[in-house]
Amino acid sequence: MAKHSAGLVLYRRTGPAPEVLLAHPGGPFWAKKDEGAWSIPKGLIEGDETPLAAAKREFAEETGFRPRGTFVELGSFKQPSGKLIHAFAVEGDFDPRDLKSSAFTLAWPPKSGRSKEFPEVNRAGWFTAEQAARKILKGQLPIVQAVFARLAEEGPRPKPSPRRRTQRQ
Repeated sequence: MAKHSAGLVLYRRTGPAPEVLLAHPGGPFWAKKDEGAWSIPKGLIEGDETPLAAAKREFAEETGFRPRGTFVELGSFKQPSGKLIHAFAVEGDFDPRDLKSSAFTLAWPPKSGRSKEFPEVNRAGWFTAEQAARKILKGQLPIVQAVFARLAEEGPRPKPSPRRRTQRQ
């Protein structure tokens, strides 16, 4: 039976092109990897947890941030490992310098008998569609593509109308 995970894609439309927040996994196996190594914040669905509740929990655990807003279901995406990721998107902003990830313990170095603690996520960053396509794990590419496709369907955000100045009499 396939394992079920849930993930959340935070996106923003503050510059000329929309961007998604991706997370770089912590630990020694990913330390020297960059392109094709980044991920959406995600993790296993626990017990009777709903996919959205799991996605929100995992996002908070991996970033230290709890986004608010309208969460949009993107669908379920089968990974090369057979795992199924239930993905959601929400608009928001987060400063990657504020990253506060939970940690995991690993026997390190291997066969040393010692354990070391590593952050689940060691850094985060904002990426445009083109950048994200290079950075994300190949199996998760359809997830970020779904976000950018949805944003393209919505079209550009209307620009705020300029405030009118009124003259005092």
